[in-house]
This record gives sequence, C-alpha cells and structure tokens, in this order.
Amino acid sequence: MNGYLMLHLLGAILFVGNIVTAAFWKTTADRTANPAVILQAARNVMRADWVFTVPGLALLIVSGSLMAANAGYSLSGLNWLTLSLALFAVTAIIWLAALIPLQRKMIRQGEEAVRLGVPTAAYRRSSLNWAIFGTLATLLPLIILYLMIAKSNIG
Repeated sequence: MNGYLMLHLLGAILFVGNIVTAAFWKTTADRTANPAVILQAARNVMRADWVFTVPGLALLIVSGSLMAANAGYSLSGLNWLTLSLALFAVTAIIWLAALIPLQRKMIRQGEEAVRLGVPTAAYRRSSLNWAIFGTLATLLPLIILYLMIAKSNIG
C-alpha cells in the first residue's frame, strides 16, 4: 500500500468516523434532557470537528489530489472521481453553511438551557435542523466512500 493511500484511508477514518460518532453522542445527550449533559455534548461535537474532522478533511484533499494526479485520472466528464468531488463539495457547503452555525447556536442555547434548567424550544429546533443537515452531511460521505471503493465498476 502506498503512502498516499495510507494517508487517504486515515483521512477517511478520521472524517467519517467523527461525523458518525458525533451524531451518536449528541443524540445520546439530547435524550437525557439534562441541559448540562447536552451543553457538554454540543461543545465536544465542536471540539471533535476541529480535532478529527478538519485534519481528516485535509488528509483526504491532499492525499486524494496526489493519488489522482499520479494515476492520471481525468477531472473532465462525469465519472466516479468527479461525482465524488461534487458530493464532497456539497458536504463541505452543508458543513460550513448549516452545521457549524447550528453547532455554535446550540452551544449558546445550551448555556441558556443550563441557566433555565431545561432544554428550550429554540434548542430543540436547532437540534432538529442539525440532525436533518447532519444526516445529509453523513450520507454523502458514505456514498463517496462507496464510489471510491467501487471505482473500477463505475465510469
């Protein structure tokens, strides 16, 4: 296994692994209805994004670009690589435009919930929106993962 592929696999593990586990821990915290637990989970989801998701993303972009260039893959036309890159871009847009702002909002709302002693309706709305956008931002990388593995069978 070449070094770029190893870095790419590590990036995929960090990226996909964190988005799946973050959803698990946040959902688990929300089910407790304990504002302190919910706030801590919201803060930790944000921290985990910076510690795991962002480095995974960087590894994916750098190693993937190097492997594609070395293999001579074309970025013209619709093929497994261009479809994967388009889905990756959509994932990034969802993350930047929806998930990060929602996470910041949920932290603020979690702080308010701790002061009040109960999760607020505003937090529950933000959490629902986070779950909707988060599900999409999780499914897309799973599709990309499939495309990367099955590339020999796709255009």
